[in-house]
Amino acid sequence: MKKKVLSAVLCAAMMVSLTACGLQSPAKTEAPAAETKAETTAAETEAAATTEAADAAEAEVTLTFAEVNPLDTIVGQMDTAFADKVAELSGGKVKIDIQASGVLGSENDVLDAMLGGGGTVQMSRISAFALTSYGGEKSMLLSLPYTFVSREHFWNFANSDLAQEFLLEPHENGSGVRGLFYGEEGFRHFFTKDPVEKMSDLGGMKLRVSNDPVMNGLVESLGASPTVVSFNELYSAIQTGVVDGAEQPIANYKSNAFPEVANNIILDGHTLGAVQVIITDEAWDSLTEEQQGWLTEAGKYASSYDQQISQEAEDKVLEELKADGCNVVEVEDVTEWQDAVKDVIAENTKGQEDLYQQILDMQ
Repeated sequence: MKKKVLSAVLCAAMMVSLTACGLQSPAKTEAPAAETKAETTAAETEAAATTEAADAAEAEVTLTFAEVNPLDTIVGQMDTAFADKVAELSGGKVKIDIQASGVLGSENDVLDAMLGGGGTVQMSRISAFALTSYGGEKSMLLSLPYTFVSREHFWNFANSDLAQEFLLEPHENGSGVRGLFYGEEGFRHFFTKDPVEKMSDLGGMKLRVSNDPVMNGLVESLGASPTVVSFNELYSAIQTGVVDGAEQPIANYKSNAFPEVANNIILDGHTLGAVQVIITDEAWDSLTEEQQGWLTEAGKYASSYDQQISQEAEDKVLEELKADGCNVVEVEDVTEWQDAVKDVIAENTKGQEDLYQQILDMQ
């Protein structure tokens, strides 16, 4: 009996020993399995992040674009050419949503909205001088009277390296917007309720201006009274006698129906309507490099398109105005006008005389 018990005990001891030896193998295989699982999880996370980034890059982008004039104007056609080219280059992934005819407010209203943030307006076509109070001091030089002697003179500037410095100035000054490209809407002329045959006839008239020091100075130098009126309110302001006239490029004058309330225009050509398309830094920085490239290329295309159509479009509108009975007065010699505004030019080029001379030399 004792022998049987001893034998059983020895057998049990051997079983325990064997089992203990066998425990070593599973312990060695568990760690690699955990590592493999961790590596797989990390790879899946990285792949998901890559896919998410790719999806973001492929996502459609809509940029709201403000324009105060109708789309049938020279600048309206330029805007449309830009939007169409962006759609073409991006395969429809980037859409420029043009809100025309001032539905988003005046140029200053739009600029305030863009600089205020919030993303309601990402892009706009504005007059170059509108940036004067928004970190674009150099742009003021483009609106000085009788700076550009011809369209060719302006395009020599617009296609130069100097133009790029002007476009990026607001961004570099921290204003929160940057220019993409230049265009022009034709030379600007005064139009009035009563006929004007010569410069002195403007004396004593109330002429609408935007809140701009150059235009205020110009109107005062001609003996008239500058009166600030929002562009959206200009038609009714002329109609009700708040102002006696204003100034606009020929195409804008007709498209906004101003001949209905002020059917006299004198072609003094005091300023070439230099314009630019701007975008907020916030919107620009949210785009991929490829998307930014599409906007840049489309901008070059639209600028070139504007250069091609501006003169022909303006000539066509002028003939239509004459045929409709508008009193169009030609100014054969602008010397008297130029002499009247010399002080305005001197005052607004202080500290930038050399830069202004560079522009003049491009004619």
